[in-house]
Parts: sequence; structure tokens; C-alpha cells
Amino acid sequence: MGKIIALANQKGGVGKTTTAINLAASLATYGKKVLVIDADPQANASSGLGIDIHNIQSSIYECLINKGVSAEAIYKTCIDGLEIIPSHIDLVGAEIEMLDMPNREKIMKTALSEIRNNYDYILIDCSPSLGLITVNSLTAADSVIIPVQCEYFALEGISKLLNTIKIIKSNLNPTLDIEGFLLTMFNSRLRLSNQVYNEVKKHFRELVFDTVILRNTRLGEAPSMGIPVLLYDAESTGAKNYLSLAQEILKRE
Repeated sequence: MGKIIALANQKGGVGKTTTAINLAASLATYGKKVLVIDADPQANASSGLGIDIHNIQSSIYECLINKGVSAEAIYKTCIDGLEIIPSHIDLVGAEIEMLDMPNREKIMKTALSEIRNNYDYILIDCSPSLGLITVNSLTAADSVIIPVQCEYFALEGISKLLNTIKIIKSNLNPTLDIEGFLLTMFNSRLRLSNQVYNEVKKHFRELVFDTVILRNTRLGEAPSMGIPVLLYDAESTGAKNYLSLAQEILKRE
């Protein structure tokens, strides 16, 4: 059975989508079959993996509203073994449409149950909110990766996310684990980055990944080309960081 990992943090700009794209690509490079679920209406994970979001037959929106994943919703990417269910701007209205559905918090879990055995890993790129679709993602997931930006206010809001995870564990998904806190945009020359790193390590200890994602220009450039950083510049620091993260996750398994 494939493992479902959600990437969540209601704070925007912390590296969720960058991690979803590049961790998925790295796991696929190591021979795993991987599916990315783009659960953010901005659809950045979709465009970052080369999907033309204005010319797709089906998206995660249709999967949620119809409570099932059709073959038309799964798209191949430029990396062997890596596929994606893209997002669409229609996803903005999905939460309202889902409000009156029975078991509305478990719609994504139901939709993914029929395909999870087809993959080794399913990564869900959540939107920067704690709305119904993010709750659905956490309810469907086995674990959650929490990217933490190494900048001021980095820990702001994490307590709210952890409280949401606690509520979901209590009421909807008792097996949900924290896969780890991932420190992103780290610059060892900045005192602030080191302060955030030490603070996160102090609070969350063994839950913090050993791998740290360093601030890297190539990571920011690759999405504009619609490819992961591994294909854009395999020798870049960003590519090496995400390969290291994939190895760390595989070793845990």
C-alpha cells in the first residue's frame, strides 16, 4: 500500500510546493512510483511539473466533487515514475460545494483509496490555509511534512497547525503522524537562520529532518521551466538537498 504524505503549513512561501515537486522527483529518481496531488487552487505544483493548467481534461476538483479518481485526472510528467493530479482555479469553490456532502472531511481519502496501491508514495501539496480541503488532505494522509522557513515569524502559526493535526488525530485520522519538520531557505551565514534552526531543534528534537534545504537560486528558477531542479541543474545545491531528503525518508521506511 502506498504511503500518503501531506505537505502542510498555513503560512505561505515556506517551500511546500517546492518540496512537493522536488521530493517527488527525487523519490522517482530512486525508482519509486510517485503521484503528486496538487490541492492548492494556485496550481503551482502543476505548472512546476510542466502541466498546462488551462488545457486539462480533469483535475483534483472533479475527483473531489465526483468522489473518485478518473484516468483523465492523472497526468504523466517529464520524470519517469512521477505522475500528477493537477489543480484548477475551480478548486476555490470546492469547499463550498463539499459543505453539504456526507463525511465531507473524508472525501479525498475515499477518492484516493482506489488508486493508492498503484504508487509507492502519494504527496499532497496543501494550500496555505487550514480549510476543508487541507483537512481532507490530512485526513487522507499517513503523515505530514511541515516545511519551516528559516526566517523571522517562522514558528508563527505552527501551534495552530499542530492543534489542527491533534484534532484530526482525535476525530478523523488516529494514525496520522508527523513525518518531520523540514527547515527550508536556510542560509548558514545569517544569524537569524541559525537562530530559527536552533529554536526548531529545541522544540521538536527528533521530529526535525537532518536534511536542511539551503537557499538556492536554481530552486527558484526551475519552476519557470516547468521541470524539477534535478532536470534543471542536477549539480545544484537544491537538487542535492532534495535527493538527501528522499534518502532520509526512504531509510525511515
